Amino acid sequence: AATSASDDEDNEFYDAQEEGGSVTQEDSSFILNIPVTTHHNHRRNSNDATGSSSEGEDGNSETQQVLVVAENLDNMDMTDRISVNSSQALTPILSNQSKVVRKRRTRVPDKPNYPLNLWSIIKNCIGKDLSKIPMPVNFNEPLSMLQRLTEDFEYSEILDKAAQAKDTCEQLAYVTAFTVSSYSTTSNRTGKPFNPLLGETYECDRTDDLGWRCINEQVSHHPPMAAQYCEGRGWRCWQEFTMTSKFRGKYIQIVPLGYAHVEFPATGNRYTWRKVTTTVHNIIVGKLWVDNHGDMEIFGERNAKGVKCHLKYLPYSYFTRDTQRRVKGVVMDSSNQVKWVVNGTWDSKIEIAPVTSTSGSTENPVYKTGNYKTAWTRRMPPPDSDRYYNFTLLACQLNEPEANLAPTDSRLRPDQRLMEDGKWNESNQEKLRLEEGQRARRRQREAEAEVAASEGRPYPPYEPIWFGKEKEEGTDNLVHVYNGTYWDTKAKQDWSKCPTIF
Repeated sequence: AATSASDDEDNEFYDAQEEGGSVTQEDSSFILNIPVTTHHNHRRNSNDATGSSSEGEDGNSETQQVLVVAENLDNMDMTDRISVNSSQALTPILSNQSKVVRKRRTRVPDKPNYPLNLWSIIKNCIGKDLSKIPMPVNFNEPLSMLQRLTEDFEYSEILDKAAQAKDTCEQLAYVTAFTVSSYSTTSNRTGKPFNPLLGETYECDRTDDLGWRCINEQVSHHPPMAAQYCEGRGWRCWQEFTMTSKFRGKYIQIVPLGYAHVEFPATGNRYTWRKVTTTVHNIIVGKLWVDNHGDMEIFGERNAKGVKCHLKYLPYSYFTRDTQRRVKGVVMDSSNQVKWVVNGTWDSKIEIAPVTSTSGSTENPVYKTGNYKTAWTRRMPPPDSDRYYNFTLLACQLNEPEANLAPTDSRLRPDQRLMEDGKWNESNQEKLRLEEGQRARRRQREAEAEVAASEGRPYPPYEPIWFGKEKEEGTDNLVHVYNGTYWDTKAKQDWSKCPTIF
């Protein structure tokens, strides 16, 4: 099996190839090892940093090997293609009432060229949690992590398509394509998002043109944790995002810990997954490049209970002829029979195909598929985007100034705005001021808690404004759930509950 360069501490890292290629016809048939799940307890506590399910470490060493054989590849079914080319990207979908759709910007200012003594900064970071190290904006892109999480919905049309699917397994195949699409920008985006301040929020209302709106809030500072809720055409999506990140000298590894969910209210079908590991290579020498690798399990819940998808992100390898950035997986029904096949690359496109026949033994089944159809194709960023952080069109629009925002919104964050405007020295000064203000507020809460404890009275912990803690369905974990009040509050423009953080 191919091994990741990041698995070997002593490996030297060289430049990876610029782009992963599309999956070839030869790649459309493949072998996949599927973990044999003996129980449905796939959950892990969000704070469990010892082993991420994105690496497939669920305590089950037993696997089943399946062979997928594709048929009729010369006549791929393109009738169900839902991707659009870059010239059509983010085209407004107008209703019968001729509504005026807001004209949005198409780019951000060019990235200035500021020299930086890299080693003087990173030599103090080795082995430490990067979320606790103050970093200059020179490593950043002018977006917050809350805005970066919103980019998960760049290809929301896949969820629109999934909402229309009549078959649960086909629906899950489209959901799987959606989960892969969120990684596409990492192939050429190496800038670090701003760490949100505690209480920072970000709203994105694209109901008029893209059909969805979402609200994000930074609900914890240590460990850093964001909560998100998004509603679209026939679906709603939410996640609690937290991660561990370690700098190993040659690479940075980011392991997501929270879970993401999508639900289709019309059927009550719900699906849950955790993101895979992301590794940023060539931190000191060479050109930065990103790899996504590990196993992802997407589980059906509620009315889709028992349905699941096992997806494998193959790690980058210098010793394979296989397509790089490859993703392959299978969708299984409640009796563990493979019904759909998922195949492609995380930086280009994903194709799905129904299983038409099964042969072989129970231990080593062979699945033949019908024609593949394209469930997702990446929209490439504008040709000159390397001058402005390799942003896609949607990324360029996320930090566009807007009226009537909550005073905690990322677009109002001064250091990030100064960076976008090319004033990096002023941005670094402002960043230090904001971070010191956050530390001062934390020290004040700790002092008040000590006084309360000495007086024998309870001291309430920090409470987010737009999300509340609830027990997760089927587990004892407490997770942050949207309380449903943000958009009504915005309509009234009553921001009295918002803390002063900028």
